[in-house]
Parts: sequence; C-alpha cells; structure tokens
Amino acid sequence: MRETHEPGTPAPPLIIVSGGFGSSGSQLAQTAIAQFSEANVPVIVIPHVKETADLQNAVDQAARSHGTIVHTLVNGRHRTELIQLARERNVFTIDLLGTLLARLTSILGFEPVGQPGLYRQLREDYFNRVEAIEFAVNHDDGKRPNDLPLAEIVLVGPSRVGKTPLSMYLSVSGWKVANVPLIPEIPPPDELFQLNSSRVVGLTIDTAQLMTHRKRRQRHLGTRGASGYSDLSSIEKELRMAELVFRRGGFPAVNVTDRPIEETAEEVISLIRRRNGL
Repeated sequence: MRETHEPGTPAPPLIIVSGGFGSSGSQLAQTAIAQFSEANVPVIVIPHVKETADLQNAVDQAARSHGTIVHTLVNGRHRTELIQLARERNVFTIDLLGTLLARLTSILGFEPVGQPGLYRQLREDYFNRVEAIEFAVNHDDGKRPNDLPLAEIVLVGPSRVGKTPLSMYLSVSGWKVANVPLIPEIPPPDELFQLNSSRVVGLTIDTAQLMTHRKRRQRHLGTRGASGYSDLSSIEKELRMAELVFRRGGFPAVNVTDRPIEETAEEVISLIRRRNGL
C-alpha cells in the first residue's frame, strides 16, 4: 500500500547517516526535497558514525519515525552492517555511495581506502572559506551578539565606515569575522566588552569622507532633506563617541580614509596576528 500524508504536515524524515559530517547527503536530500514545493520533510543528520551502536541508533530512530535512511558511508563493513540492521527493522535505506564505489573498484582494479572525511580533508581550505563567509553573513551589522566569542576578528565602528565589505573581504581569506555598528543613543552590546580585546579592531574615518559616504547612501535610498545621519556636527559627535568606545575596550583603531580595502585588510590581519601571537 502506498504511504501518504496530509499536504503541509511533516512527512517522515530523511535520516542522513555518514562517517563524516553528512554534508553531501544532506545537500542531495535538500536538492531532492526542493522539487516538491509543498513538502515538509525533516532532514536529520547523524554524522561521525564509527561504531555499531551508532548504526543501531540511526536504525532505531528511523523505525520509530517511519523515516528513510540515506547513507554515504565509505566504510564497506559499516555499509553492510547498516543495511542488515535496517532490513531487520523494515527500514528503507538508500545507498548514495555503494554502487559508485563498486563501479570505481571495477574500473580501477583496486579497493577504496574506506576512510570517512577524505574529501573534506583534501578541500579543507575551501570548506574553511565557505564557513567563514557564512559566519560573516550571519554576524553582519551586530547580528547574534552572543556569538561574538566565536569570531576570530570583530570589527567595530560607525555606520558607513566600511565594516561589511571589509568583513566579507576578510572572510574570503578564511577569517571568521563579525561586525558591530556603533549607533547614536544605543549603547554597544555588553558582549563586546567581555571579549578579549586582542580580537577586536575599531574602524574610523575622516569626517568629510564619512559625510560623503552617507550622503551617497541617502541618494541611493531616495532620502531627501536634512538629516542628522549626514549632518557634519552629528558625524563629528559619532566619531568622538567611537573613539571613547575604542578606548574603553582597549581596541586599536584603523583609519580607513582614502585606503583601498586590500590595504585596510592587511593592517587588520597584521594587528590580529601580532596581538594574538600568531
């Protein structure tokens, strides 16, 4: 009998079982689910499977939830064991790697090493950069202040001083960067001053140049008329406030006036390395 469920309600999950991180299986599962526009299919990842107990746990979870196991196990013994355990519990399994590995073995004439995580190891730099870029996007403009201790670099400064583009530039080089805006009348988050100051860098800029950046931003947004955002005296006050914040936290300040982003990034990295003994 064909199993169905009500549209809009959660379907039985896809349970990704992997000897590594489970990224490949998860991505393929999400790609397949995307073809069903109204589907609500949970994806559960069980990574770093190394023991029979891990396999049994995955099968038990699938049996309880009527889920489907999708596995990317490169270890042949683990694959065989998982399939047998699943068969005993009437759990449906999909082997994403077994057939391909068997075909490659036939073509090449020798067995695979069966070691999980080799692909990630070979492309570690790439994955580190992807993680760093995702971190920068998720921690832009003061988002998730509780995560600031996870950042390798925290940039602090007034609006339009260049925190976001510099964060993204640094993240492409593999640095996990968060940035915190200094906004008039709103105190900086307490988490900022609880950090080790050696990982925090303040950004400052010439008053006239900041005013030019802000007026250009206002034109882009279609804002007309006078505004404290681009008013000279207000900007001077903000920059003085930023200096006080830098002094309070013991943060070094980098002046970005008339400097290309590459040069600013080099100075920030040099400061971080020197202050952290890297």
